[in-house]
Amino acid sequence: MAEITNELMFELLKKIQADTNSLKQGQSEIRAELNALRGTMVSVQQDIHNIYSVLSRHETRLDRIENRLELRELAEAQAKFEPHP
Repeated sequence: MAEITNELMFELLKKIQADTNSLKQGQSEIRAELNALRGTMVSVQQDIHNIYSVLSRHETRLDRIENRLELRELAEAQAKFEPHP
């Protein structure tokens, strides 16, 4: 069996340290990507909220338009039965 020397232990520790630094760097990159993804998700959520707001306003306007049309149709229908001078 090979003799375990201080030099061999030192080389192994340097290799372990390099691997640990590589893992830390990878973890940091993943964390940055997750933060970017989180920001994108927040902006998509805000866009969807804005779309719902616009749809709600359009629905309100459409309801008012439909109400006006029904009132006009009712007035036109009543005009048929009123005497003309």
